Amino acid sequence: MTKGQVQAKIAEAIIKFEKDYMGRGPLEATSFIIDDMILVRLKGVLTPAEAHLAQSPQGADLIKRTRERLIEDARDLLEKMIFNLLNISVKSLHTDISTRTGERVMVFILDKKVEIKD
Repeated sequence: MTKGQVQAKIAEAIIKFEKDYMGRGPLEATSFIIDDMILVRLKGVLTPAEAHLAQSPQGADLIKRTRERLIEDARDLLEKMIFNLLNISVKSLHTDISTRTGERVMVFILDKKVEIKD
């Protein structure tokens, strides 16, 4: 597979995870492989109720903390998913969500550089 095809598979797997685990998938997902790192950008991840709640600072904070906890609880699933796609272990996972734009970013740091032809 080409790098573009692998990146598409990663984005598809993250969309499936979001639908299966979080209950709702993003409107769009893209992934980028950069050396030993995978960057995933998800658009449209907030539910309508979360978007409404995010209008206050307290609501936005609650959404961020809840989503962070959910991802932490699913860390093993996400790490296995990446390992199954690349046969490379994940060293660390970093994520954040914007309650203003409804976007989430996920950064997977891998044990080694991904070697795929473009």
